[in-house]
Amino acid sequence: MDYKKEFDTNRETWNKKVAIHAASDFYNLENFKSGDDSLKSYEIKAMGDVNGKRMLHLQCHFGQDTLSWARRGAKCTGIDISDEAIQLARSLNRELGLDAEFVCCNVLDVSDNISETFDIVFTSYGVIGWLPELKPWAKMISERLKPGGIFYLVEFHPIAWMFDYQQHPPKMIYGYQQKEAIYEEYEGTYADEENSAIISKEYGWNHGLGEVVTALTQAGLTVEFLREHDESPYDVFPGLEKTDNGMFAREDRLFPLVFELKAKKSG
Repeated sequence: MDYKKEFDTNRETWNKKVAIHAASDFYNLENFKSGDDSLKSYEIKAMGDVNGKRMLHLQCHFGQDTLSWARRGAKCTGIDISDEAIQLARSLNRELGLDAEFVCCNVLDVSDNISETFDIVFTSYGVIGWLPELKPWAKMISERLKPGGIFYLVEFHPIAWMFDYQQHPPKMIYGYQQKEAIYEEYEGTYADEENSAIISKEYGWNHGLGEVVTALTQAGLTVEFLREHDESPYDVFPGLEKTDNGMFAREDRLFPLVFELKAKKSG
């Protein structure tokens, strides 16, 4: 199936978001430039020491996490569908004197644009929902990993995407394994909901945990762990409360908000 319309729509929206996100408190770019680390506890703990490792960062937005890994000694390549995001990422890389590289392409076309193989493929938070199918995504990940290489994903839990957040209170209306695209059109963006006047037009797709695991294992990866957490490092869903450890959780903790998966390509 041809998803050009959907991908073009999403790219246009993300291009509009870049300048707003870069100026937002959510991304806190000035503090980042001064040395703050954008990485969160789940990924830091899971990845450990990355010094000297070659890392491919999928769907990197304007590169804060990519550059945070570079500060930790990884040799990083970030990719994103938004040319505005990649332009800003390259500018930040130069300003900070780092050696990351950035490539503008659809995540499903990475192997058409990058031939290098990596020790680590990394992707995080709000990524797989932009993909209509996960099998070509998993195939690309396997292609870009060295034998013995690690893939790590930390992502918002699929249960959280079953709700329509444009309703108040949010209502569960989308299928856990829904195949049809979900189209949303709304004012603003998650990084600046009150002050942004842009209209976000977005196509997304829901993917259950079984689909994620199956796609990766069929592509030749072995899952080392799959963990589910009822706390999120980001306050991006309605009704979350800040916890004692600085995370965010629902008061009832009825379902997970985040999952993380680590897999290895056989050597």
